[in-house]
Amino acid sequence: MPVNMAGCTTDCVEKPISICFQKFGRFVGTYPWWFFISPLLISAVLGTGFCFLEDREANDIEDQFTPVNGPAKLERRFVQQNFPQNDSLFSNQRLYTDGVYASFIAVTKSSNILTDAAFREIVTLDRKVKELNVSTGHEVLTFEGLCARRYKKCIPNKILDIHKYYGENLEATELSFPFFRFGFSYIFLGYSVGGVNLNSSVIKSAKSVRLFYFLKEDNRTRTDLWLNEFLKVFPSNLSLNSIKVTHSTSLSRQVEFEANTKDVIPLFSITYVIAIAFSILSCLRFDCVRNKVWVATFGVFSAGLAVLSAFGMMLHIGVPFVMTVANSPFLILGIGVDDMFILISCWQQTNVHDRVETRLSNTYKEAAISITITTLTDVLAFYIGLMTPFRSVRSFCLYTSTSILFCYIYSVTFFGAFLVLNGRRENSNKHWLTCKEVPEECAVGQSKWYELCCVGGAYDRHTGSEEVQPMNHFFKKYYGPFLTKSWTKVFVILFYCIYLIVSIYGCFQIQEGIDLRNLAADDSYVVKYYDNEKAYFSEYGPNIMVVIRQEFPYWDEKYMSDLETCIEDFKNLSFIEKDIFTSWIKSYKYYGYHTKLNLSAEDVFKENLGTFLRFYSDFKQDVNFTNNSIHASRFFIQTVNISTALDEMNMLNKLRDTAQKCPVPLLVYHPAFIYHDQYAVIVSNTIQNIAVTTAVMLLISLLLIPNPLCSLWVTFSIASVIVGVTGFMALWDVNLDTISMIILVVCIGFSVDFSAHISYAFVSNKKPSANEKAVEALFNLGYPILQGAVSTILGVVVLSASKNYIFRTFFKIMFLVIFFGLFHGLTFIPVFLTFFDMCNGTPAENKSGPEEQAMKKSYTNNIQAKDAKDGDVKEREIYDNHTFQSDNHQTCPSQPCSDIWMIAGNNHNVQDNHVCLASTVPMFRVDGQTYEVHMYEPSDDVMFQVNCQSKQRAEGQNCVSGNSNHIQDSGLPTSNCSESTIL
Repeated sequence: MPVNMAGCTTDCVEKPISICFQKFGRFVGTYPWWFFISPLLISAVLGTGFCFLEDREANDIEDQFTPVNGPAKLERRFVQQNFPQNDSLFSNQRLYTDGVYASFIAVTKSSNILTDAAFREIVTLDRKVKELNVSTGHEVLTFEGLCARRYKKCIPNKILDIHKYYGENLEATELSFPFFRFGFSYIFLGYSVGGVNLNSSVIKSAKSVRLFYFLKEDNRTRTDLWLNEFLKVFPSNLSLNSIKVTHSTSLSRQVEFEANTKDVIPLFSITYVIAIAFSILSCLRFDCVRNKVWVATFGVFSAGLAVLSAFGMMLHIGVPFVMTVANSPFLILGIGVDDMFILISCWQQTNVHDRVETRLSNTYKEAAISITITTLTDVLAFYIGLMTPFRSVRSFCLYTSTSILFCYIYSVTFFGAFLVLNGRRENSNKHWLTCKEVPEECAVGQSKWYELCCVGGAYDRHTGSEEVQPMNHFFKKYYGPFLTKSWTKVFVILFYCIYLIVSIYGCFQIQEGIDLRNLAADDSYVVKYYDNEKAYFSEYGPNIMVVIRQEFPYWDEKYMSDLETCIEDFKNLSFIEKDIFTSWIKSYKYYGYHTKLNLSAEDVFKENLGTFLRFYSDFKQDVNFTNNSIHASRFFIQTVNISTALDEMNMLNKLRDTAQKCPVPLLVYHPAFIYHDQYAVIVSNTIQNIAVTTAVMLLISLLLIPNPLCSLWVTFSIASVIVGVTGFMALWDVNLDTISMIILVVCIGFSVDFSAHISYAFVSNKKPSANEKAVEALFNLGYPILQGAVSTILGVVVLSASKNYIFRTFFKIMFLVIFFGLFHGLTFIPVFLTFFDMCNGTPAENKSGPEEQAMKKSYTNNIQAKDAKDGDVKEREIYDNHTFQSDNHQTCPSQPCSDIWMIAGNNHNVQDNHVCLASTVPMFRVDGQTYEVHMYEPSDDVMFQVNCQSKQRAEGQNCVSGNSNHIQDSGLPTSNCSESTIL
């Protein structure tokens, strides 16, 4: 089918789809029970997949919320292979995982925690922890039996050893910070004592003390039992006067994250009650026959079936069920209800006298493109989201996209079938609740209550469709004309400029990455522990290992000079403490100097290295010295003042950049880098997803919206909403992380939803001017779009009450997406379309040929009537819902056509002037009071014809005339002008 660029229309895809849906609607209308029952059976079968829900749960934080094959995971693998842990020489500095531990932070209630009273309570807590045991079968698990060891002793908390040594005199002892010389060694206090007040590197006072209890990693089942017992027992029976205590374990973050499902489950039922209530109120009619209560209820039920079917199918297939997926039903509910409102709106515009299958056929013809565009854009947006390296995002996108597909299928089958069943009730004029037939008109003398409850079936006598709702009138009579005023357009443009400026400003304020504390509920004990950790122990950050990842000539001065230069580059970074540096090679050279060894000779270097490592056993874990070759080695640098996500991102990037610039092959690693890796990919992946999705949305819009320029406006709307959502979410304290990245992809789909509806309605209506097109588009789809937006917000609003960051973030961004999308759809896009109305191609009056223009002019002039009584000339109003064409137009063959009807005006002014109507409109009526031409859609079983004799056209009368050559003996119902058709 050709693309008409001159007229700016491209319907080669749109038109066939509309025709197919029209036929499908008739098929559904003919066999509604099949399409009503089948989705119920399918949902019941697929719903059995929920039996596998527990097995499919995958809430491992590292696996789901860190990039697949991120750099830090590859670095960890290298460290693990070259520097295996020695359980007999435990060193938390050298762990390549977070370790297995329990911990508590004691915060003083006074000005200083380094007092005897505070430490007596801390020691009591320490004793309780060490006495904790768990019975499992015939075995009792104790801390002594499970603790990580060094030289066969449990790893101690050195600050307690210091207190034990100094006792009551601890407060008067001059404790240097961060290193304190205790016996023959220096103890690092940076991780043990926090909130310090120093006087020339001597602690004057401190606010907090932190203790760790490390366990062996060889048997996680046994250690997990002990840690769970710690979590049960530790908060209870604490009677403390001098300190406040917060606690955590290596399991806590994961346990608290998994517990979040309990928070969201009760919200499902609340959401569906709200959605049903809103849908019913929106579809409520003060007409006991036309009431759409059951339609609204089953529309929400249809969305619920879609979630049941999609989730069940995914669980049957084996797709992991991640916490983020729990957001999906709230989103699907909004999308399903949005489609429902569009279908109801189109249904109400059909002729109530038509058969229900015809009404559904026309409904699908009008609504098909709108809901198809929104479904395609949403589904493709989520499928594009599968490109992300985060498994949590992939699972969410799979579950949600499949749910949207089922929602679409059930909307045109299950919900469409119910529209037919409800339409049959309406055709029989039966009450919506009792299903008993009621009168169409109220008997004289009956009360208003009787008329409200027991009389129904009203419809618009002019159009034959259901009565227009008040909100639709609001958009046509008030909002639309107001929006198209010149001064209003100027205000809208100014308002849009302000919106864009604030949004762009917000985009530059955005923070990246998810704070791991946010994976727990707000009232979780873990959050309190993290808050204290950040408040008192952020001065000294992670101790970073720098790994020389290949064989390297450590004895060669030239090469060592390059390495020393790289070490200085690391030390010169702003977040590195120069004086805290752990290096085996530095110690080995010191050892060689005092033992008079020439370590510049390769053979001497290697021969004595084994002896050195036996004396300094810690360094033995830092050198992979096998087969007389050093395959890899590492040293450690200390970071400081790493307290925010921005600090973490800068630290990771600068450390890796410094390692990459070094001529020596280096890598940097710390277990926390596994989570920091999201900073390296979150922005690039978000931009990639948005760019690809926007391009796909543009392609879909070009194919399905019969106007390429308006498709560009849809793309503009996408970009504008994304900028707005990104900017304002930063101003609302929402970071760019895996959660918000999901919703930004969703943002694209919803942006298309709102703008596509209005754009399609704008280009498809026949109004002559751009302002009229905008008003008509708002009249037809403004209220359904508003209903859909409100229903979607109501679908997620309960998440704002959640204690969990993930669900609250989902609500915040969805609210911004819907609010800005709605504003674009109902305000910005209609106004912008009126400025750039390229959809008409050439002006409407210039499209027709000269003969047709002359006919229209003659017809317009001749339907002005002279009022004989008062002499006033009244302009008669013409609604050209259908195109009037001349007799010799191409739709009329050279011979008289049997199904073409003629309209004649007042016989004083109209003699031979008449117009030929297309055969698809076999019936219409002319109202003599307003001179409005009211068109009626054809019906399969009702036809009407009029015989007009010239003798019946009395002076001052008008009549509708048929082609008398072809209605003779036709057997069709006939009405004479003298009866009902004389005006």
